[in-house]
Amino acid sequence: MVAAKLGIRPNLVGVASTGLIGAFLPMDKIAAGIDQLTHTTSANICQAILTTDTHPKTITLKFEIEGHTCLMTGFAKGSGMIHPKMATMLGFVTTDVTIDGLDLQALLNEEVNQTFNQITVDGDTSTNDMVLVMANGHSQAPQILPATPAYQSFKDALHQVLTHLAQEIARDGEGATKLVEANVNGAQTARGAQQIAKEIVGSNLVKAAIFGQDANWGRIISTIGASSVPINPQTVDISLNGHPVVHHSLGLAFDEAELKATLSADKITIDVNLNNGSAQGQAWGCDLTYDYVQINASYRS
Repeated sequence: MVAAKLGIRPNLVGVASTGLIGAFLPMDKIAAGIDQLTHTTSANICQAILTTDTHPKTITLKFEIEGHTCLMTGFAKGSGMIHPKMATMLGFVTTDVTIDGLDLQALLNEEVNQTFNQITVDGDTSTNDMVLVMANGHSQAPQILPATPAYQSFKDALHQVLTHLAQEIARDGEGATKLVEANVNGAQTARGAQQIAKEIVGSNLVKAAIFGQDANWGRIISTIGASSVPINPQTVDISLNGHPVVHHSLGLAFDEAELKATLSADKITIDVNLNNGSAQGQAWGCDLTYDYVQINASYRS
């Protein structure tokens, strides 16, 4: 239907959907929407794809390619059943650069593994997720080739866009009041650092402690120890919003009231140094609240 409306080949149309699992798509509404397609840009698309999200998630930035100003815009949806891969999330990025499709796919794979695949809201996977990047080549910049400064500039822009969208999905987790960021350093491998970071932000006990503004670092170090990633159990350092709470796996004295006040912020940063290597990784999640249970207890009603 879309291909016929736009006069293009069907294989140029990407299909993305989300909603109640097992329910048929409302094709009458979809057909009516296709009839209203226009060539003009509209902010409505950012709103139209939302389900339990509380707000649209979008970003636009400009970047330079060999003296030419290029554009990149991204928008996404996602709030619950977020644990890529797979998750109830959709992400779309458009840009006016010229780049080979295989090069673009390779870049997307690399950046998604550091961004969208490093978020979790509830640890539950879904039947679908999608991140799509489309480049129309309308800018005046020359084609972007691998291993060039232009390639790095484009990669940096894509990383910035995908990171922002991934963080916004985690921040807007169902019922969430806080964005939680875990930074793991000193791991033997980047994959191991990423795994531990994601396990920290995915721990229900950690998430509940963050909601309660409780500096219960024991839940964090327990999650680290339970991971399949090899660590030295004697060398772990942990800080919460810049406040050291663990050094070489031993708890430090800290002002409970001061740290509790710090944990009232809407972004909580958990810094972990395993002191067991040079690799690092990041992940993002959110706190676990009463509202998350309420939303999901009555999702179909």
